Amino acid sequence: MEDAILRCDHCLLEIPESKAIIEEVKGRKRAFCCNGCHGIYRLLSEEGLLEFYDRRGKDWIKGPPVEEACDPSAFKGGISERDGLLEIDIAIDGIRCASCVWLIERFLERMDGIEYVRINYATHRGRIRWQRDRTDIGRIINRIRAIGYTPRPFTMKGYVEGLKEARRDLLIRLGTASFFSMQLMMYSIALYAGYFEGIDRITRLILQIIALIVATPVVFYSGMPFLRGAIHGLKRLSPNMDVLIALGATSAYLYSIFQIIAGGEIYFDTSAMIITLILVGRYIEAGAKGRASDVITRLSSLAPVEARVVRNTSQAIRRVESVSIHSIKEGEKVEVRPGERIPLDGVVIEGSSEVDESMLTGESRPVAKGPGDEVFCGTQNLFGSITFRVKRTGDDTVLSRIIKTVEEIQSTRPPIQAIADRIVGIFVPSILLLAMATGIGWFMYKGSISNALMNSISVLVIACPCALGLATPLAILAGTGVLASKGVVIKRAEVIERLRRVDTVVLDKTGTITGGKPEVIGFRTSGISEEEALIISASLEARSEHTIGRAIMDYAGKVSLRGVEDFRAIPGKGVMGRMDGVSVMLGNRAFVGSHDAEPSDLLRYGRDQEEAGNTVVYLSIDGRPMALFVISDMPRREAKATVKTLREEGYSVRMITGDNHPTAVRIGRSIGMKEDDIMAEMDPVMKAEAIREMQRQGRSVIMVGDGINDAPALSQADCGVSMGRATDIALESADAVLMRNELSLIPVLLGVSKRTYRIIRQNLFWAFIYNGIAIPLAVSGTLHPIVSAISMTLSSLSVVGNSMRLRVV
Repeated sequence: MEDAILRCDHCLLEIPESKAIIEEVKGRKRAFCCNGCHGIYRLLSEEGLLEFYDRRGKDWIKGPPVEEACDPSAFKGGISERDGLLEIDIAIDGIRCASCVWLIERFLERMDGIEYVRINYATHRGRIRWQRDRTDIGRIINRIRAIGYTPRPFTMKGYVEGLKEARRDLLIRLGTASFFSMQLMMYSIALYAGYFEGIDRITRLILQIIALIVATPVVFYSGMPFLRGAIHGLKRLSPNMDVLIALGATSAYLYSIFQIIAGGEIYFDTSAMIITLILVGRYIEAGAKGRASDVITRLSSLAPVEARVVRNTSQAIRRVESVSIHSIKEGEKVEVRPGERIPLDGVVIEGSSEVDESMLTGESRPVAKGPGDEVFCGTQNLFGSITFRVKRTGDDTVLSRIIKTVEEIQSTRPPIQAIADRIVGIFVPSILLLAMATGIGWFMYKGSISNALMNSISVLVIACPCALGLATPLAILAGTGVLASKGVVIKRAEVIERLRRVDTVVLDKTGTITGGKPEVIGFRTSGISEEEALIISASLEARSEHTIGRAIMDYAGKVSLRGVEDFRAIPGKGVMGRMDGVSVMLGNRAFVGSHDAEPSDLLRYGRDQEEAGNTVVYLSIDGRPMALFVISDMPRREAKATVKTLREEGYSVRMITGDNHPTAVRIGRSIGMKEDDIMAEMDPVMKAEAIREMQRQGRSVIMVGDGINDAPALSQADCGVSMGRATDIALESADAVLMRNELSLIPVLLGVSKRTYRIIRQNLFWAFIYNGIAIPLAVSGTLHPIVSAISMTLSSLSVVGNSMRLRVV
């Protein structure tokens, strides 16, 4: 006797009864194909999640879960910290339908310590946040595996491949639809000709059946994404734009089958062309999204997968090994040869070269690198071999943080998008009711089912709010892509909306208006030769790490250094020591002036320079000041032009600094600012209060600072912008980061943001106008469904084209 065939209650796989695992649950016999399915069912029952089986649809892919090894340690490199919680992005294999997403999210949310779970059904990418003291990544991974899914470390390469695969799938569906639609039009033309010229019943029936055969793969293969989307939307009682497309196409298809039986006219060409034309739009949209996200793709491809690690060094032995960058730890030494990309962030300890940082900062000129200089993951070493000590790895590298920031903004939505979303939520149900009313009205008016159905289908198709759905995301993708390519990274989409209202630009002085690198602009001696004064000064400062000391060293050049005994650095004052038995000191007036009186001419010159706002460093030998250096932090070369540009564009520009008033006024005047626009001698709290006062006066303020010392002001401003390449970046403090130390990027940020918002508004305007004109025409019976499909596709493409204009700047 043959076994009865049962169906697994978890994975729906058909199995012989003799091989099934049988268990009685609540008085009902349950069958399972394997211990894995049995275990998952019992686990879901214990957790109260059996609703999963009611939620999954007919598109569930049959088959038991795939058991694959999964090492939790492989995920540790992808863990980052955010707002006191640990966070990771993972890829999840085994997701078969939207109900799988529901199950994983609910199952993890019930786990102690989990604060946030979101799974993207389209990409199978999940983001999880948890409390470090209540759970860990190993427990999370094992919990996901317990219900039959396989988590994997998320990689951008895999994500990009997924996008390419989705577009490839769209292309195949579009190709299939186009081929069969062309064949269908030939038979449809013959039927139209027969309608006007006459055709025998058998010939017409044969042509109609052929048309049915040709139209079927278009509707049920090429149109499957729309059908799935419609089913999911209706199940959730949240009808979407796919519902309109699916109803329009299937109504024409099913009515045509009825007409074959009844001997009437068919409309298979209408159903096929609706699917084909909308697929054309979707395919172009997918390409536009891909091009808008090119910055992420290019940045992601920069990081090498291997690096040369110097494992141990001595005067006689230097052993170099090629290893995966994932195994490299902070503090290890890495060698980079000419032409290779730098694999991680670090500080050069040996060698010198020039590095191309254009992909990271947008700066086209190579940057010289030597001992003490920082190098960054993804940049390209050009000429010399260098060895650097690793400072940041994994998600902590500047490149990784930029990619993550751009990804986050491209997945967030500005407030204006919420308006469009609310309208779409009301719009789709309203259109369904309008299409039904149109059909009933035309049937009552003309008594023709055919005429009523075609007009209803026209309403469904032409009202599809694709343009509304694309209006904001495509503009955001394009705008952020342009900014990132120019060296500007913004964190959240709403920043674009805030920037359009900005009317006041506040600039910090040190490191923002100025280069943050002091330079010697004057040098005088009294009773000593210039060469001797430079040798003594450089010998003292060679052991100092202060930026002013480095400025003096740079000014002295390659002089012969002497030995210094009893060296001491006095914070805030200067340095001192003994050379050839003589006391030498280098520092400010108070430090040096506590000894013998200074020569009056040197003192007078130094006092004049101090009153002019410069820093003066005195050299004292055996208690007598013998020389002085005049040091200034000079404005950036583009600062004056940037201030002029901002003012010409209608912005009020102000400077804020903690430096003394004379220095602030001197710097401000040199770049074209008036004294009334300069706020000096302000600590971080006072800076924030000054911005708050501007806001009370009705101003919208953008604050540009170093992102660390100016954190309160950056947070208070309507938009905070952090200056600084790589090491000075403080993504946590600011809303936007300039990857190059160039003030000229501020007008770029403001200009592109305003243009992006303007294009979003244009897109929404044209989307609403299109529907406002087209829907009444469809209701009146003026438009055929095919014309409606063409019009709807053109409206979507107009939004795509308008958004892509942002790429031309």
